[in-house]
Amino acid sequence: MFLAINEIKHSKLRYALVIGVMFLISYLVFFLSGLAYGLAQENRMAVDKWNATDIFLSEKANDSLNMSMIDSDIASQVKAKEKAVLAQTAGIVYDANDESKKNNVSFFGINSNEFLNPNIIEGRDFKNRGEVVADISFKNQYDYKVGDKIKLATNNEVVTIVGFTDNAKFNISPVLYTSLETFQQIRYGSNSNCQPKTTYNAIVTREKFNQQPKGLQKLSISKFIDKLPGYSAQVLTFGFMIGFLVVIAAVVIGIFIYVLTMQKIAIFGVMKAQGISSRFISNSVIAQTFILAFSGVLIGLLATLGSALILPEAVPFQTNLLFFGVITLLMIVVAIVGALFSVRAIVKIDPLKAIG
Repeated sequence: MFLAINEIKHSKLRYALVIGVMFLISYLVFFLSGLAYGLAQENRMAVDKWNATDIFLSEKANDSLNMSMIDSDIASQVKAKEKAVLAQTAGIVYDANDESKKNNVSFFGINSNEFLNPNIIEGRDFKNRGEVVADISFKNQYDYKVGDKIKLATNNEVVTIVGFTDNAKFNISPVLYTSLETFQQIRYGSNSNCQPKTTYNAIVTREKFNQQPKGLQKLSISKFIDKLPGYSAQVLTFGFMIGFLVVIAAVVIGIFIYVLTMQKIAIFGVMKAQGISSRFISNSVIAQTFILAFSGVLIGLLATLGSALILPEAVPFQTNLLFFGVITLLMIVVAIVGALFSVRAIVKIDPLKAIG
């Protein structure tokens, strides 16, 4: 460690460049990780909010919530300790006073006395027909407030925001919670003569259930999340990108250390001639690699956390310190593994040939 630190102090610019390259790569890895995690969470936040164990969809829905239709008579046959019905549809809404202010949303029709009812962080729960509780992004990102009225682009139905909840996004769209009665109005219009019999998209349960009617398919919540449109492909894509960047970081720093080692063969030869062991020199190179990798990755991590504080609300970036910690450890370990090629070169140095 003594030799490693002193050598870094002696060649500040050279090693600063190595740290700089490591910083840029690690910053890219952390930033992509934050984006990947944020996008993944915005696909599933509303589902995680249920704290449920299973979900029932119709057998013909092909694991798709949007395509599932469950008759109320069949839904009543599902027996579980805790169960809740869910009606869901995507929609486009705009400010009743400004038609240019459009947003994609996901409507959740629920019973307010069941566990799918969200927590309220501002305003109140929906009570009357035409009232909705919106995700807090509607306030932070789109400047809506309690009491604002919004229209549906499909049928011009008007609903009123009476409260806000947190962590309620589904397929990247903010969720609007409302009663099943209002949901029917949203989906089919206020003309009651045109509204068919009440149907649900899913039955959500907690813990064990006692009976599963025919025509329904049970999915665990984790499997249901994996089946969300684009979710698995997105996670897999970002996972490969991050994995390759970690490997590239290791290769880059390994090449740097190897080149620097080759430039110092004569010095290492003199050191060996003086009786300094290959193990001591190798440990110095490993320690040097650790210092360079740790410094670059730490600066990259701090820069990422700083960037997260100034990013606009529209950017789906979320930090996960445990996730970042694992990436930090992985990048440092892989960089040290890359430096082992330099250690191999050091062991093969012949003092007499190196001195010339």
